[in-house]
Amino acid sequence: MLCALVCCFSIIAADGLGSAHAQPPVKIVALGDSLTAGLGLSAADGFVPKLQAALAGKAIAAEIVNAGVSGDTASAGLARLDWSVPDGTDAVIVELGANDMLRGVDLQVTQSALARILHRLDERHIAVLLCGMRAAPNLGADYGRAFEAIYPQLAAKYDALLYPFFLDGIAGKLGFFQRDGLHPTAAGVDVIVGHILPKVDELIARVRAPHPS
Repeated sequence: MLCALVCCFSIIAADGLGSAHAQPPVKIVALGDSLTAGLGLSAADGFVPKLQAALAGKAIAAEIVNAGVSGDTASAGLARLDWSVPDGTDAVIVELGANDMLRGVDLQVTQSALARILHRLDERHIAVLLCGMRAAPNLGADYGRAFEAIYPQLAAKYDALLYPFFLDGIAGKLGFFQRDGLHPTAAGVDVIVGHILPKVDELIARVRAPHPS
């Protein structure tokens, strides 16, 4: 009888200890364009819900808000930054620039908008994962090199994590894209999430890391 009581109290104490040490979920905003928004996909098949599910499958406590707006350029993302990333946000996944490239927006405009986004998030002490994009080949090699260089340069300047290419693993594979050839299918999103997940893990670890007082 005594042994049973001791075991019972041990279990209760262990459960209480686990609850005391349970961490609140990391609050993440995915700030992006149609690739983040999930254009053409069901509510469950977009990037944000599938990333949320992948993190839950690893027992990682995180809440991701979908702040993707189809058609947004980097400048449009900057214009809505403050209300898209509310107070209490721990981290932001920035996926912008593809529409700038497709529309031939001046590179300085794109770079300046992304820089201001990262600067303002840095001022708010919000961790950032910056997702890069590649330029379409028809825009020329010089443009492509200059456009693609924006992302690593800004990530280094603002100490942001960098995921070099958001469409890594599916680019050039038409079976992973919808009929427009631009937006991924649900299967394509699965590949994207699988590839980016280690960087998102790193982003969450950065949020969880103790900060010097």
